[in-house]
Parts: sequence; C-alpha cells; structure tokens
Amino acid sequence: MKLDILAIAAHPDDIELACSGTLASHRDMGYKVGILDLTKGEMGTRGTPEIRMQEAEASAEILGLSARENLGFKDIFFKDDLDHQTAIAKVIRKYKPEIVLANAVRDRHPDHGKGGSLASHACFISGLRKLETAIDGVPQEVWRPKFVYHYIQNEFIEPDLVVDISDYWETKKESILAFKSQFHDPNSKEPESFISRPEFLDFIEARARELGHKINVKFGEGFTVERVAGVKDLFNLI
Repeated sequence: MKLDILAIAAHPDDIELACSGTLASHRDMGYKVGILDLTKGEMGTRGTPEIRMQEAEASAEILGLSARENLGFKDIFFKDDLDHQTAIAKVIRKYKPEIVLANAVRDRHPDHGKGGSLASHACFISGLRKLETAIDGVPQEVWRPKFVYHYIQNEFIEPDLVVDISDYWETKKESILAFKSQFHDPNSKEPESFISRPEFLDFIEARARELGHKINVKFGEGFTVERVAGVKDLFNLI
C-alpha cells in the first residue's frame, strides 16, 4: 500500500500533539496518511508500553489512518546512525510517501530533535540505489520522499508554512485524549509529569490558535521546511 503522507515520531502522541489536524484534514481530501512511531515511550513518567500501544491504536481509529507502525527503538537511547536510519528507510520504501512529516528540528525533549534528524537522514538514504534492503526476503525499490516538513512541538519555532486545521480541532483534541495515561486525569494515582498538568492542554490549544492567527484562521499547525517551498499559482494560497 502506498501512502501520500507518512508522519514519523519519536514517541506515540508526538504526532497527535503536533500535526494530527493536518493528517485528518488531508485524509478527508482523499489522501492516504499514516504514522511511524520510533519508540513505545517506555521511559515516560506515566503509562506502560502496552497501554501506550493500545492508546496509539485508538488514536489511529480516530484519525482514520491507513497504517500505523512502531519500530520499537529504545526510548531516549536510540541513535541517529546507519542501523536506525536503515530501519526507517525500509518503512519509507514500503509505503513510498510523497511527504514525510518529522519531529521538530530542536525541542525540550532530546528525542525530538534527534528523531527529526534521524527521519531526515533516513529519507535521504532511502533514495540511494546502493543501499540494499528487503522485507521477508523480497528486495525493495528505492524511494525518496519529495518533501520533508518538520512539525513544531513544545519549543516555539517560527514556521515556514502553516496548515489550516480549523475544521479539525475537535478531531485533533480527541486523538490527543486517546492517550489517557499521558494527560490530566484527576483520578490517576501516577506521578504528575510535564504534560499531565491540566494547563498543558490549554497550552496546546493556545499554540494552535497562535499558529492559526498567523494565517487568519482559527486553528493551525506549523512546519519548518528543509528546502524552499514553491507554488505555480500565487492564488492557490490562503
């Protein structure tokens, strides 16, 4: 199966927080969208890998994903090296996305900047003919996505482009709240984390409003680009 957009994330819930509205909106435009999670978030303060996998599956249903996979890299300890790049390249060659959405170029959590760099490098080597990969013994064809866009996470980074998600804010919020173990629950017995405080979700909404404001819409999601984006029609912009 070919995907139009593959979003790659260091942790389950990175995508939901940063660019799930973009995925949902493009799904409704008829594009096939999917997520590749690199780790199970096992080093996080709350939840377990098993719980987070169940939550990721629930979110995938909400977002209408065509595919969601998890590579099971070691949370915190994965590296931007050839072995990890090649594992991602195999998934890129499997789904042949035109666009990859990747972690922020830098952020509070070190896995985010590292994950963004790793995904970018994987996209490049996936297009190298002399890098041979196979799935179940079947050699894969080379594939390099046309575009890599990095979503914006906790740290504010001035976006190069903003996607209007005004009609998909509620879907985005629902996909975030699918990760019940991670966010505020007054009945939870688990320790409080950076993202489990009740005001954290207010911050996510404020960020979406701020990014939407930049393009005169209610809610937006921002991205930075690796190369200048071009258009043929100046009137086909918001």
